[in-house]
Amino acid sequence: MRGTKKKKKTVLWSRTKTLHCSDFKQWGRRRLPVLEWALHYNLKENLPPDTISGIMLAVQQVTQGLAFAILSSVHPVFGLYGSLFPAIIYAVFGTGRHVATGTFALTSLISANAVERLVPPSSQNLTAQSNTSTVGLSDFEMQRIRIAAAVSFLGGVIQVAMYIVQLGRAAFLLTEPVISAMTTGAATHVVTSQVKYLLGMKMPYISGPLGFFYIYIYVFENIQSVQLEALLLSLLSIVVLVLVKEFNEQFKRKVKVVLPVDFVLIIAASFACYYTNMENTYGLEVVGHIPKGIPFPQAPPMNVLSAVVTEAFGVALVGYAASLALAQGSAKKFKYSVDENQELLAHGLSNVVSSFFFCIPSAAALGRTAGLYSTGAKTQVACLISCIFVLIVIYALGPLLYWLPMCVLASIIVVGLKGMLIQFRDLKKYWNVDKIDWGIWVSTYVFTICFAANVGLLFGVVSTVTIVIGRLSRAKTLSIKNTKEMEFKVKTEMDDETMQQVKIISINQPLVFLNAKKFHSDLMNIIQKENASNQPLDGASKCERNTLLISLSNGSSCNEEAPQPCPTEECSLILDCSGLTFFDSSGVSMLAEVCTDCKSKNVDVFLAHCTASLVKAMTYCGNLDSEKPFFFKSVSAALSNIHSNKVRQTLSKLNDQSEV
Repeated sequence: MRGTKKKKKTVLWSRTKTLHCSDFKQWGRRRLPVLEWALHYNLKENLPPDTISGIMLAVQQVTQGLAFAILSSVHPVFGLYGSLFPAIIYAVFGTGRHVATGTFALTSLISANAVERLVPPSSQNLTAQSNTSTVGLSDFEMQRIRIAAAVSFLGGVIQVAMYIVQLGRAAFLLTEPVISAMTTGAATHVVTSQVKYLLGMKMPYISGPLGFFYIYIYVFENIQSVQLEALLLSLLSIVVLVLVKEFNEQFKRKVKVVLPVDFVLIIAASFACYYTNMENTYGLEVVGHIPKGIPFPQAPPMNVLSAVVTEAFGVALVGYAASLALAQGSAKKFKYSVDENQELLAHGLSNVVSSFFFCIPSAAALGRTAGLYSTGAKTQVACLISCIFVLIVIYALGPLLYWLPMCVLASIIVVGLKGMLIQFRDLKKYWNVDKIDWGIWVSTYVFTICFAANVGLLFGVVSTVTIVIGRLSRAKTLSIKNTKEMEFKVKTEMDDETMQQVKIISINQPLVFLNAKKFHSDLMNIIQKENASNQPLDGASKCERNTLLISLSNGSSCNEEAPQPCPTEECSLILDCSGLTFFDSSGVSMLAEVCTDCKSKNVDVFLAHCTASLVKAMTYCGNLDSEKPFFFKSVSAALSNIHSNKVRQTLSKLNDQSEV
């Protein structure tokens, strides 16, 4: 008995050891995505475009780092640190290959609330003359960055905690209208916060509920204090930035390297301010002394964590939501997948580790990510290369920016938010696709403007879930009483050869953000199984009608690529939409994506029993082939169209053969 027990223990131990080794390797690759692409990095193909993208990204990192540090109410040099360390951490742990992490306008604005509340400008008189810090700045500036670092630290801890409890799987609740409205509202807040620099006004810090409106009330009440020199320089900077960026956008296909207008403007404005002595002559506010080098790391002050909980939650939620949207967009554009939960870990560690190096809260930025797209970046190596040039600025070029006017930095911030502000155009799309999504967008934007970005985000998520639950309770189920009649018609009307190429799938649930991914996964699995079998069928099974019962759980996305069908045969897929009682913009986008994916796999997709609203939404959102009929009143009509096309193809082949 003892020998038998020992043998069992030995077998169990060997199996456990083997499983642990393989599991540890898989776990390591999942948690360190850098191992997936770094080991297969092609220096010849990928390094040249990554180098060009890295240089252009470094220009954006430096300019936006300086600007967003001012937005966060800390010294500009800390924005340079925030452009360096988060990018390195994310390159190791992040799954988005075209995501540029660093300083971010929305998280900077949120952390500014804590900085201004806990270290107000009134305390500057007590500490301004003291410069005992290792960075070479006043104690007042060091107190402020410690508060911002505490917000970054606690926000990162919250994101890591969300990763541990697997809250990344709930990311499907962050729908496209909610993210669009929240980021647009937050961008409006950022523009408003820069009004005092654009106009050269001395203005107290105003925040809290309805603070957006109080700022403009203060501006109009004190309009006589506007500094004309700052206003003119701001207008000139904005015009130059907009014109050059539009020029770069128009000729980006012809010119690989775009003009770094932000960096050129900073250098030109600094030299102009220095030679004309604008600081003393006109009283123009400038950046001031920027120390060289990176300070020795210090832990954020733990005694203030309880005072910055609200801002930390805002940084964690808003930063993650905006960054995940960019990561998913890049993954969709370049055909790879991102892990929503791993993104929580990557951004959480970026904030936690960077907080020890006097960094403000970080996240991915739309402008820098779009820059990586346009310059042809392949991997995160572009971000790592940009860090090298940021280091050069920190150690060599930083002190040259002493004379940079604050109004120029504010202009760079405002123009850099163009990508978020033009999301107002999404209202037309939502109005044509789903008016409920339009209402959610408007209400989320209003809540963001009146309160804060995190409040608007929570309101949008709660409203979306509540509305979907209410709509689902009134949803009708699909009647399948005509299934046998359909099979009989199919068998009598269609020929054998065509029957083997048709797949009919019935959708019997609403298609919304809750089940859009599951719908895509189930449909791709059905096509995959059909292609894998690829065996001749006989009898009534030649045309198979599947009822796709879609559960309202998010489900796992289909990461595997379905095998390509036989290139010599063109297959057809009919989606019976008689059970599709309602949908939202996420569902329509996924349906359009399914059609595109099937088309790339040589599978023609047809929609039957479509409502007028679905036809309108698909026509507006989907990039459909206008030459071929796509919508049909019934499955029989779709089958007749397929049969007619088959007959035409056969006759065409016979004519070609007869001519030969």
